[in-house]
Amino acid sequence: MTTRVTSRTVVFSRPFVLNEADGEQPPGIYAVEMEEEPLEVVSLPAYRRASTVMRRCELHAAGGFIRFVPIDPQELECALARDVAIG
Repeated sequence: MTTRVTSRTVVFSRPFVLNEADGEQPPGIYAVEMEEEPLEVVSLPAYRRASTVMRRCELHAAGGFIRFVPIDPQELECALARDVAIG
């Protein structure tokens, strides 16, 4: 089964929280990737979301790394709306 991945960039102007366990995140530009898998329908191509992750670069004095954090797409939209409303 072939999946498709779509990407988008989101910008937060203030600190935000998407997952309480992951804590507060700094403002910045984040890449969000959504993986979808095809549905088994004959009449038209259709997909359902398999996963959504936010890519976060963490830089430290000794170097850095990229971390993929699983997120809830609805929580992301709510956090983006709060960021705009506060701004």
